[in-house]
Amino acid sequence: MNSAADRHIDALVIGAGIAGISAAWHITHHCPSLNVAVLEGRSEIGGTWSLFRYPGVRCDSDMYTLGFSFAPWTGKEAIVEGEAILRYLKDVVEQENLDRLIRFDHRVREARWSSQTSRWTLQVDTPAGEQTITCSFLVVCTGYYRYDGGYLPEFPGIDDFPGPVVHPQEWPDDLVIAGKRVAHRQRCHRDDSGTASGRYG
Repeated sequence: MNSAADRHIDALVIGAGIAGISAAWHITHHCPSLNVAVLEGRSEIGGTWSLFRYPGVRCDSDMYTLGFSFAPWTGKEAIVEGEAILRYLKDVVEQENLDRLIRFDHRVREARWSSQTSRWTLQVDTPAGEQTITCSFLVVCTGYYRYDGGYLPEFPGIDDFPGPVVHPQEWPDDLVIAGKRVAHRQRCHRDDSGTASGRYG
C-alpha cells in the first residue's frame, strides 16, 4: 500500500466478521465501480467466531436466518457451534473471492470526517507502521467486543482464589475443566445476569 491510489479507498469496511463480510459482498455487487477494502485488526477473519473458542461456544440464532442471503447455510443443523460458523465464513470468503479485499493486522485507531472534502481520514496501525487512509464511504462492522481484552468485573476475594479465573474471550487452548468444580458468572445483556456452579463433565 504505497501509492496514493492505495491510500484512498472509495468504500472502506472495518472488520472482517460476519457483518463486514456481508458489507463487502453487497458493496462489490451493487456498486461494482467502487474500489473496496476491508481492514481487519486481527490476523484472521471471523470476528466473534474466530475469537471465542471456549468449549460449546455456539450461536443462539439459527443459521438459516443468520447465514448470508447470497450464500445460504446448507447444513443439516440449524443451531451450530462456533467452529462450524467460522468454517462457513471462511468458505464464503473464498468462494466469493472476498479475501483479495481484506488487509489483515490493520487496526484503525481514529476516523475523522471532513465536510470540506467529503472524506473520512483514518489513522491505521499496520505491520508496516502507521498509515493514513482516506475513504468516501466508511462502514463500521466491529461488533461490540473489545478484542484486546474483555471486561472482567471486580469480585471480593478474587485475588485469594487458588484456581484459574478465565474470561471466555481469552480461553486458553490447554485449559481442562472436565471433572472439576466450576463457578460460572455471566451477563449477556443489561438485564440478564446470573451465577451458576457445579461439577463440569
